[in-house]
Amino acid sequence: MTILYPDIEPLATHQIAVGKKHVLTVEESGNPDGIPVVFLHGGPGANCKPYHRSFFNPKKYRIVLFDQRGAGRSTPTGRLQDNTTSDLLADMEIIRKQLDIKKWVIFGGSWGSTLGLLYAQQYPENVLGIILRSIFLARKCDIEWFHHDSGLCRLFPAQWQDFMSPLSEKEREEPLTVYYERITGNNMNTALHAALAWMNWAGCVVSYGQFPALTEPSEQILNEARIESHYMFNRCFIDENQLLRDIDKVAHLPTILIHGQRDLVCPLDSSYLLAQNWQNAQFKVIPTGGHLASEPQEMLSALVEATDEMVNLISSKS
Repeated sequence: MTILYPDIEPLATHQIAVGKKHVLTVEESGNPDGIPVVFLHGGPGANCKPYHRSFFNPKKYRIVLFDQRGAGRSTPTGRLQDNTTSDLLADMEIIRKQLDIKKWVIFGGSWGSTLGLLYAQQYPENVLGIILRSIFLARKCDIEWFHHDSGLCRLFPAQWQDFMSPLSEKEREEPLTVYYERITGNNMNTALHAALAWMNWAGCVVSYGQFPALTEPSEQILNEARIESHYMFNRCFIDENQLLRDIDKVAHLPTILIHGQRDLVCPLDSSYLLAQNWQNAQFKVIPTGGHLASEPQEMLSALVEATDEMVNLISSKS
């Protein structure tokens, strides 16, 4: 079974100013003369981690990782102003140009798959190939699946009750709106505790209810919840069904779609629907896979195999 490539350290780390006040932390690793690939982390509001470099053969790839606006090591942390999907897409172009990259491979999972597909649809001329995991189409039904009483709550009723307990009966009709307003509001104590509840519900779903509940609020938890709720409340700042509508723009690009059969955050039908409309894309279902890229081993293997395969697909087109 394929395993991750050995740990590597960045060759360079850049601080790139974008917009009016945001500064992105961008790192490069691997082979400076290799195939450029950009890793897009999930969330929104999460961040890149050292093991993310290891999905790629460091002898074949020039690996670019960056923390999106307000996330991880990018600053100001948790900032919502000038933080929309179109801003993130523009940031990717700034990074590509500043690093003197003509074309690159897009690699993203969950929210990263959304952002990656949007970028490819907007800038297909700058894309060599696409690898997407746990596709999130960002439709109304995808968002409500996670934050509405007709979705995931039926699988975790006790944890959903904990998530709803701070809300009045009226507020429970629109929990996403209420949590967004509390998390991004001016009352710091309210925001911290709302963010804690938000992250505990997310952790429950990702871990099939095995997530050990966080008990202490923190600024880090708040910042991540601020960005995620900001994007979810605003429907990710894209049109309904936009990703499916514009699939023809990327139909010619080498593409590998990977999804876990047991993914509860982004159910498999999203990738299936995308694949049905994207005849040239390879579609791989991991029977033991959930939402995370880091487990089980079958998911890690599939992702590394996809990056290895993409090298061959790009070489065959050269």
